[in-house]
Amino acid sequence: MKEKPKHSRSIARKGVHPYIYRGISASAVIVAGLLWWLISSLHVVSSLFMPSPAEVWAAFLEIIKDGYKGETLLGHIGASLWRLFVAISIAFVTAVPLGILCGRFRWLQAIFDPFVEFYRPLPPLAYYSLLVLWFGIEDTSKILLLFLSAFAPLFITSVYSVQRVPKDRISGATSLGAKGWSLYIYIIFPSCLPDLLTALRTAVGVAYSTLVAAEMVAAISGIGWMVLDASKFLRSDVIYVGIIIMGVIAVLIDVLIRSAMHKWCPWTEQS
Repeated sequence: MKEKPKHSRSIARKGVHPYIYRGISASAVIVAGLLWWLISSLHVVSSLFMPSPAEVWAAFLEIIKDGYKGETLLGHIGASLWRLFVAISIAFVTAVPLGILCGRFRWLQAIFDPFVEFYRPLPPLAYYSLLVLWFGIEDTSKILLLFLSAFAPLFITSVYSVQRVPKDRISGATSLGAKGWSLYIYIIFPSCLPDLLTALRTAVGVAYSTLVAAEMVAAISGIGWMVLDASKFLRSDVIYVGIIIMGVIAVLIDVLIRSAMHKWCPWTEQS
């Protein structure tokens, strides 16, 4: 008898095929959509507060065709994603190396830790007014706000992730000749990578929610601004379009990060 592939046996041992869970998630979304359609069709809630799916879809097509307030839909999405990408990139390339060094040297951590712990619990919008006062309502203030909101989780995770690296691993690498930057690049950073990617998911989530709030306070473009501007004119259909777009973008970003974790850190899922 022909032996079954190892992959099939591993799935059988787990008992449930992973596509089952995806089907459950898709079914839950479909049920929520049907409930939305039913409530709007029966006029249980006024269309001012809950427009029907057809009205939201029509508003979506209208924005795709004509844009919103002189800007295309892709322009609004691109403005938001550009601010997010720049801020997250700067936060990652600064917080991770600094956090790794602070995790290795306690005196360096003692310098930066009080400042990070001071501003970390503050609501981002609490100091956003200062950033707007200093840098205006253009992209600079928003990028700085997103940078600060993403920096803290990346920095803290980097510090504690380095401290969790087994000392035997570092000692073994140094005994084989690893030293200086090669020790950080080939031993410490790969050991911290699963935790860093998890922290990146958290940082992106915090920065994304902060971005929407920042665009609602002071902006002239972006998805958050579009939602706020539509609320001034009671365009609930446009508000729903903006909220759905923001949610879909957030899910797609999270899927990309999880795909990177699966590709670069496959051993975390196996364990």
